[in-house]
Formats: sequence, structure tokens, C-alpha cells
Amino acid sequence: MFNDLSTGQLVAVAILPTLLAIVVHEVAHGWVAYRLGDNTAFMMGRLTLNPFKHIDPIGTILVPFILIITVGFAFGWAKPVPIDWRNLQQPKRDIPLVAAAGPASNFLMAIGWGLLTKLASILPSSLSAFAEPLTYMGIWGIWINIILMVFNLMPIPPTDGGRIAISLLPSRMSYSLQKIEPYGMFIIVGLLLTGILWQIIGPAVEIVVTLIQYLTGLH
Repeated sequence: MFNDLSTGQLVAVAILPTLLAIVVHEVAHGWVAYRLGDNTAFMMGRLTLNPFKHIDPIGTILVPFILIITVGFAFGWAKPVPIDWRNLQQPKRDIPLVAAAGPASNFLMAIGWGLLTKLASILPSSLSAFAEPLTYMGIWGIWINIILMVFNLMPIPPTDGGRIAISLLPSRMSYSLQKIEPYGMFIIVGLLLTGILWQIIGPAVEIVVTLIQYLTGLH
């Protein structure tokens, strides 16, 4: 759908949904941690939607921009919200809840962008100049949030899915998975560069995007 947009137009419709997807994901981790006893992110001023508090020059700007102009789509990351796991009230229960908060926020944002896209589709033709970019923005918002959600649920530390798996697996399996964490990002980058990453997450992304479209009346 985005092939008929120029690079400038694509960046224009992608920048807000992408920033929100990345920033709200991190804030969600910090907010749930705060509710469960850890105020580290709150004390450091990271429970804010101000993107300048969360921007990672490489993960939030450079990587998404390069991917947008080269392959027409992108994902990225923000500076991780600081969490002191020792402050959580019940670590065995709370660690997976904090980890799951980021992907859950992406799912909810995808629904929000779907509803916005549906709204754009029923606007009168006299507002087409406004409805068309809103539609592109909404569709991008759905896809970028679901891609981030599915990607982060991969059980490879240091992703959220890896954190959840480490918390829930039996001790021996959890310990074995923990040992992968120092190499996790290298594994993920390797999967990305070889194209295997999309082969792994692509089918799940497409299923969830279809679900969002049904939930928001786009199908």
C-alpha cells in the first residue's frame, strides 16, 4: 500500500506512529513496574511520553529511518526504561507482568490506530485531503505496533519474551536461557540480516494484523 508514496511522504506518515509505538512500549514497562513497587523509572523522569527522554539515536532514529527508505518498513527501539527488579513486591509474579506490559501496549495501540483508520474511511469525500494521510498513518500504526509486539515476544533474551520465559521456566531451563542473553542481540541482528527474522515472525504478524482489522471493522 505504501509503494505509491514518495520517501518524504512515507517518513511523514510513519514518524508519529513509530515514535509512539517505541516510546509507549517503554513507558508501559516503567508504569507497571511503578505500580508493582519499583519507582526507579519514575524517579528518573522516564514515565513520560516526551520522546526526548527515551530516544536512542541509533535505535529510535537511525535504524528506523534507514529501513524505511531501503525496505519500506521498519522497527526500532528506545532507551530501556530503568527497572530495579529487586524492588518488585513479588518478583516471580511481577517480572513477567512488567515484561508483558510493553507488547500489551503495542496491541492496544494497534487497535487505536485501527479505529482511527476506520474513522478516516467514513469521512466525507470533501475531507479526502485529510482522510488519505490519516489512513496511511493508521495502517502504518497497526503494522508497526504488531511487528514490535510479535518481535518482542520472541523468547530470545533480552527481548520481553525472553524475560518472560526466564521467569516462568523451571530453574534449569531458565538458567540455560539466561546464558544466551549476552549474545541475544547478535542472534537477532543475524536473523534480521539473513531475512530469517521475518520468516519467523511474519506469519504471526499477519495473523494478528488480520485480527486487529476484524476487531476495528476494517474487514
